[in-house]
Amino acid sequence: MSENPLADELPMFFRYHGLTYRVDGTPEGGLTGHLLNLRTGRIDEDASHVHEVLFAMGEDVTVLDEAGYVELTEIKRSRALRGDGPVFALYDAIQAVYDKAKEESRRLEPEEHALLRSMWMRTFALWAQEFARRDAGEPPSFEFQSLVGGTAVEPG
Repeated sequence: MSENPLADELPMFFRYHGLTYRVDGTPEGGLTGHLLNLRTGRIDEDASHVHEVLFAMGEDVTVLDEAGYVELTEIKRSRALRGDGPVFALYDAIQAVYDKAKEESRRLEPEEHALLRSMWMRTFALWAQEFARRDAGEPPSFEFQSLVGGTAVEPG
């Protein structure tokens, strides 16, 4: 039996002050967290908010399911980061779906929601692959910059 009473519920996903936060277990049986960083696009390990998200639900902290976590992460990245490459082409395609519905003065259709979910999953995976490449010492496959604070993200 695991020492962590939440082990069967992990990972857990949250909206934390407008960003996404994921709580995971550690190999030692503890808890850690991962917070979206809009300056880098990465999801950085940051355990400092674990107790707050688990015990201080309210206006600034809400529970998400995994699909909601991916969606919010990608919406935030699409608004904060600019660049070239497949991720940004998908962001443009996602925006085109929203633009078409707005132009036609209608809500998104269920098929459009499903398409958006699949595109968000794809961009989420592309970012994970890109950061794994960079962390392994490989050159970036695309360049991007953050609009947050005007800070350009350095390659590699």
